[in-house]
Amino acid sequence: MSAGNITDVAGIKVGNRQDEDALTGCTAIVMEEGATCGVDVRGSAPGTRETDLLDPIKTVDVVHGICLSGGSAFGLDAASGVMSYLEEENIGLDVEVAKVPIVPAAVLFDLPLGKAHVRPDKQMGYEAAKQSEKGAFAFGNKGAGCGAAVGKLNGFEQSMKGGLGSASVELDNGLTVGAVVAVNALGEIRNPATGEVLAGAWNRETGEIMDSLDLLKAGTKNDFLSGANTTIGVVATNSALTKPQAKKVAQVSQNAFARMIYPAHTTQDGDTVFAVGTGTAAYNLDLISQLAQQTMEKAVLEAIMAAEAIPGTPSYKSVRKEQ
Repeated sequence: MSAGNITDVAGIKVGNRQDEDALTGCTAIVMEEGATCGVDVRGSAPGTRETDLLDPIKTVDVVHGICLSGGSAFGLDAASGVMSYLEEENIGLDVEVAKVPIVPAAVLFDLPLGKAHVRPDKQMGYEAAKQSEKGAFAFGNKGAGCGAAVGKLNGFEQSMKGGLGSASVELDNGLTVGAVVAVNALGEIRNPATGEVLAGAWNRETGEIMDSLDLLKAGTKNDFLSGANTTIGVVATNSALTKPQAKKVAQVSQNAFARMIYPAHTTQDGDTVFAVGTGTAAYNLDLISQLAQQTMEKAVLEAIMAAEAIPGTPSYKSVRKEQ
């Protein structure tokens, strides 16, 4: 299984924009030909846009872009920029008098690490969409992962750097599944294959990562604002999907978070996964779902391992280098 990235799926392009001084950014996932989309919102404090439209009983069944953004609820404005770019390209739902691009979005809370008054806006979303393309793109402190952090159960001042990651897999039968994710969890991140804790609440005195469950039991710093965390992502496949099937793929993909983030889906996280199908040939839904989970796991690993330390906040790479 090669790491790859989500643009290995036909019909998917990705663009990132970030403000590395303010430590915030957004990621635009563009489907110029449209794609069927579903969503699963598992965290209790989400910041989202157009997710009601993705309910299987709702009328519109095609989206043209998805925006993942930092900036908390302010960052939802970046999706308007993605819409503006798509409108310029004459891409959207044809309502006769205009073409309306359908762009769901989800945001994460990254205000404490950088400049809280600077957030992804319409212009940043437009630029991310305009530069979207196929092929390799940078992980770590890029796009929606620019200001992401993990392991905040002992306070933001003892967290570690999260980030953006992506991965893909292609089978011999032609099925391709990809994922992109911005990891900004309240809890710690573990490698599901080994159980190793990769990033979490960093004890500056001992140089060790503190156990999240122990911190929860102790009640340490357990006074976060709702939505002050959140892991958000997209899984995509070149298979044809109905809206109910896309929702199922999104649901199963959230198992990756449950296997890697401790604790996951908390009252302080807004964990959200979108799933899109871009193709016309149908593959086995359970196979797609399991591959989506595995690919999302790989994307989370890529996000943490690619993240770079920033002043006051170590990363997986910087900690490993010191050990």
